[in-house]
Amino acid sequence: MNPADLSARIRHPALLERIVAPEIAAAMIEDGMIIGMSGFTKAGDAKAVPIAMAERARTDPFQITLITGASLGHDIDRMLTEAHVLSRRMPFQADPTLRKAINRGEVMFIDQHLSETVEHLRSNQLGPIDYAIVEAAAITEDGGLIPTTSIGNSASFAMLAKKVIVEINLSQPLGLDGLHDIYIPGKRPTRAPIPLMACDSRVGTPYVPIAPEKIAAIVITNEIDSASSVLPGDSETSAIARHLIAFFGNEVASGRLDLTLQPLQAGIGTIANSVLKGLADGPFHHLRLYSEVLQDSTFDLFDAGKLSFASASSITLSAPYAERVFSNFERYKDKLVLRPQEISNHPEIIRRLGIIGINTALEFDIYGNVNSTHVDGSNMMNGIGGSGDFARNAYLSIFVTKSLAKNDDISSVVPMVSHVDHTEHDVDILVTEIGLADLRNRAPRERARLIIDNCVHPSYRAQLDDYFTRATARGGHTPHLLEEAFSWHMRRKATGSMKA
Repeated sequence: MNPADLSARIRHPALLERIVAPEIAAAMIEDGMIIGMSGFTKAGDAKAVPIAMAERARTDPFQITLITGASLGHDIDRMLTEAHVLSRRMPFQADPTLRKAINRGEVMFIDQHLSETVEHLRSNQLGPIDYAIVEAAAITEDGGLIPTTSIGNSASFAMLAKKVIVEINLSQPLGLDGLHDIYIPGKRPTRAPIPLMACDSRVGTPYVPIAPEKIAAIVITNEIDSASSVLPGDSETSAIARHLIAFFGNEVASGRLDLTLQPLQAGIGTIANSVLKGLADGPFHHLRLYSEVLQDSTFDLFDAGKLSFASASSITLSAPYAERVFSNFERYKDKLVLRPQEISNHPEIIRRLGIIGINTALEFDIYGNVNSTHVDGSNMMNGIGGSGDFARNAYLSIFVTKSLAKNDDISSVVPMVSHVDHTEHDVDILVTEIGLADLRNRAPRERARLIIDNCVHPSYRAQLDDYFTRATARGGHTPHLLEEAFSWHMRRKATGSMKA
């Protein structure tokens, strides 16, 4: 493409001279560097330079520490893993090939709360970043970067890195200009309060302010985001949604909430997406989202007239929804804002706004401890993501999961979780398709009774009730049979099923 044809995208004329091929930009990355890369749940990720890095490493081996916002699309993590580019990876991933390398100990994975990564960079506990590789829709006259479908950590990466490589993605609409709100907190301990007082507050700039001389290279791409792999809801996710709707209705009747509820957050994935979508069938209106990711359900709620505003750090959609939303983006734009993930997930704001957080568990135990990340206590799945940011600070901390997994051979409710991501102190409500347990202001023995009676699948209830009865007879504030606490997990490893 003729550089002159890019003037609407690269509005600082001198920067047109820095357009290079992906291979040239990839050659700037050296062994041992720390690289910050855009991308948050497959949205707004760099799409050309990482692939060129993987290709280069096959003949010119090198390794890096890669920091992102969250998971990447376009099989980038897979390609970098197979090319042995990754020595360390943080703070979140969702790639099967990388997951296996992590669990083999070949890639050192640092699983972090998503609000913490740039705090570590800012305070020199991590870094410095050698290169930021970030996607943008355009570059302003002053060199500022207009992000695309996510911000994640990109803003801080670009501002803190020694040099920046920008991918200008022509497939991303210029209509994204004005969607973003870039606010970066000051340094501690003299940091001022973050002045964000409502979901629709705008307190920053619509672009990432950086000096033009930091931009080392510009690569032109024309590749859409990877589609979300979210699956349609089913009878079980619909049942979970009904239990939550009934619970929220009781909270309204009690005077603790009104029909607008409080700002909602929902984790990524099929179950959370389906549950949020199910709220369209409830009596609630003028809902607001203050979340990390806007999924398909966000736009179903907009179209149903239930949702008034949504704030997040990325927009991650299935292919049909992406076509529908971005072909008619002006319909939604004034109801949306994207923020850096340290703002979308900031404990100060979550606590201030009184967020209702809805996240997904792999398993939980009879006292309300939740495992979100590890299978059998050892094998990493994806990472804790932002669920901990919200669980600890939310007005209501809700975790949802189906009661059974793997052809009904696994109970999602166990005597003791094999790994703890969210302690019982941070969990208010647990929901499966079987029912809902309200754990607020309940002692451990009361929690166990509620969970067993309301959340456990009938095929495992008697087995779990027997464990709790015998543990209670032994005594203790939080009764356990330590010699049996992980026997369900051990039985599944030995026989393929948790059933006794």
